[in-house]
Amino acid sequence: MAFPRFRLNPQTERRLNRFRRIRRGYLSFVVLASLALLTVFGELLVNSRALVVKFGGHYYFPTYGAFHPGSDFGEGYSYETNYRHLGQRLAREGGGNWVLMPPVPFNSYENDFRPGVYPPTAPSAAERHYLGTDTTGRDILARLFYGFRIALIFAAFYIGFVYGLGIAVGCAMGFFGGSVDLLGQRLVEIWSNLPFLYIVIIVASLVRPDLTLLVIITGLFSWTGMTYYMRTATYREKARDYVAAAEVLGASTSRIIFRHILPNTLSMLVTFVPFTLAAAISSLTALDFLGFGLPVPTPSWGELLHQGTANLDAPWIVSSVFFSIVFVLSLVTFVGEAVREAFDPKKFTTYE
Repeated sequence: MAFPRFRLNPQTERRLNRFRRIRRGYLSFVVLASLALLTVFGELLVNSRALVVKFGGHYYFPTYGAFHPGSDFGEGYSYETNYRHLGQRLAREGGGNWVLMPPVPFNSYENDFRPGVYPPTAPSAAERHYLGTDTTGRDILARLFYGFRIALIFAAFYIGFVYGLGIAVGCAMGFFGGSVDLLGQRLVEIWSNLPFLYIVIIVASLVRPDLTLLVIITGLFSWTGMTYYMRTATYREKARDYVAAAEVLGASTSRIIFRHILPNTLSMLVTFVPFTLAAAISSLTALDFLGFGLPVPTPSWGELLHQGTANLDAPWIVSSVFFSIVFVLSLVTFVGEAVREAFDPKKFTTYE
């Protein structure tokens, strides 16, 4: 059975080829996509659970498998196995039993306290704390890694929320015009003047914010900018001949909007995605830094940044998160500039 072959629009292929020729932006996209892919399988790289345990002639895979108490491996306790200690014990005993740990054998919530050593501790390859620990003994690399994953999840839902609401309102204003446009503009202006930070403070004082609530709050105060862009683009496309031809042929309003206008505004929408991603990461980091973001002890770049600025005698904390933020946001900015240049209709499109 032959499956239909998916092919992109020739114009889209040309835009993607232009994007690939912009080396800085394309390489930044490859690096950013690779980092995002790594976070999907993060438990295989940064985790306190073993990847593989061979014990008593059987193989165990705790990372994505079942909970194993220490008694399963000859330990004298019933809570979850400490696989690092188990690995050290099995290595001393020999007998063909062994433990394979991830490269960073700590999770983002674990407090690693040692006798006579008080956190924060400096980076140590021997202890496998490659970026050190924070003020409560948690591995900084683990918290950076999972904080990045949470930031990407937040950004994905944030972009969907902002684009969905902004496109819907802006397209309605631009397509129907008249009183719909006038009323929509007044409502958007009123909503834009609401103080975002005060609303966040009030909500944080009443309930314990989670990821979903933060997406809703930040999205509700960020969609208005997209509305103006979409309104203008819809007005422009509505005046073109192909829309008039569709109306003459009896196309419904929904068909004109979804099959004609929205696809022709896609290039404008795509150029804003990287910058919206950067805004989402920055917003979450700022809220966590101020204490109005994700609940403690959720791994967060903002929380680490707050720790680092409050403990400058442990420079590895603030330097780790600072360079991580600068690196990721620089990648996103380079991608955004390349996308904007590759999809620029003024540069590569001729209207007749």
